[in-house]
Amino acid sequence: MEENGADVDTTLKRFLGKEELYLRFIKKFQDDKNLEGLLEHYANKDYEGVFESAHSLKGVAGNLGLNPIYNISAQICDLLRGKQASDVDTAKLEELKGQLEEAYHRFLNIIGENQL
Repeated sequence: MEENGADVDTTLKRFLGKEELYLRFIKKFQDDKNLEGLLEHYANKDYEGVFESAHSLKGVAGNLGLNPIYNISAQICDLLRGKQASDVDTAKLEELKGQLEEAYHRFLNIIGENQL
């Protein structure tokens, strides 16, 4: 996970050094539905919904030390915060969405392959 940008050491400290607890929460990440919601909102051009899903995903990823997902989600939030649909840079949002999907699925694969 660390070689893919996760901050395991800092996150373990947040979990008071309890690796078993951390791994239990990492495993639950596989059940997270925020990306699914973000993609659905995106398809419907519901940018407020995209913002809300990205904001929730940012929190989950931040708590788990999944920095690439956190950072991209934060960029999406910054891009959409306080914007009307007509003011959204849709090309940039499309780019970030692709990066988010790639990072998200990369970590899902790592978790699944390693039975974390």
